[in-house]
Amino acid sequence: MRQRPRSRGSLVVPALLCALIALGGPPTLSQGAEGSEGPEASAEVARLFEEASTATQHYEEGRRAAVLQKAKAQRMERLLERERREIAVLHNDLGRIARAQYRNGGDIPLTAQMLLADDPEELMHGQRAVWQADLALNNAVDKSRRAEKKLQEGQRKATAAWHSLQERNGQLAALKQSIASKLEEARWKLQGEADSSVAAGQCRGAVRLEQPEFRATRAWVPPVETYELSAGFDSAGERWAHRHTGQDFAVAIGTPVRAAGAGRVVSVSCGGGFGIEVVVEHPGGYYTQYAHLAAVTVDQGQKVGAGQWLGQSGTTGNSTGPHLHFEVRLTPYLGSGVDPVKWFAERGVRL
Repeated sequence: MRQRPRSRGSLVVPALLCALIALGGPPTLSQGAEGSEGPEASAEVARLFEEASTATQHYEEGRRAAVLQKAKAQRMERLLERERREIAVLHNDLGRIARAQYRNGGDIPLTAQMLLADDPEELMHGQRAVWQADLALNNAVDKSRRAEKKLQEGQRKATAAWHSLQERNGQLAALKQSIASKLEEARWKLQGEADSSVAAGQCRGAVRLEQPEFRATRAWVPPVETYELSAGFDSAGERWAHRHTGQDFAVAIGTPVRAAGAGRVVSVSCGGGFGIEVVVEHPGGYYTQYAHLAAVTVDQGQKVGAGQWLGQSGTTGNSTGPHLHFEVRLTPYLGSGVDPVKWFAERGVRL
């Protein structure tokens, strides 16, 4: 008996297992017509899935930009403080010169100082040096003040930009959360429709979904793009009558499931412990199975390429929660499986 997960709040269920069904004959082919009568939920999930991905990407970009902008504002503040300290030092230097002039007769007019001086020429030379020092310090102070004003403006703009990014990121976070809530609702609607069709024995046909262009750089790819591995091949436990026959990928309902490699769809079925499932034959004599789906996007006999969508993940059949049960087989039938992790590794794909 299939059990529902206790919580639907998480988009990805971290540890999910699937039940092993007894050895039997080939799976029953789907009787649904091409282009099912109810593709709305599948299309809605696919659309929201893409929107959620885009919203998350924009939010992360904004968050990183805000971090950089905050660092810039802090750097400008540090430069501003340094400039202010340098101006204070220059002011102290001017004060020392003024005090020195006062001690050396700075209050007496220069003509009187020359008349009273033992060496008027030396006095003039010293006075010029003081004037030059005064001028240099005044220029330095003016320059520092201009620099301080420029840094103040830069720091103000950097801080304003940071606060603007913070506000924008708040809006993006709210949008992201709204899309996530709608996606979760659509996912369970899709799952409900899948459960109803399986229970009624009237499996829907292939749902035509617009999928992004995918150019495989390798002959083999993992069956889902983003995932966590859960129950592995040949695992033992109370949830299975025998040992586990495949590799489970913990993913949320509605996650696009793709062909691990080029081949031909030899079976689409919706009954039994595996729920809605697809089996693909590959050149070289291997078969791959994709089980517990919520919807399929291919028909029996259809040729597929590596990375092409086969359906959307779900939790139909004997499943403890949303995930993809994936097998690599020597025949189309249960009982001929090999370890998918090792099989992928031999083909240069690390799961």
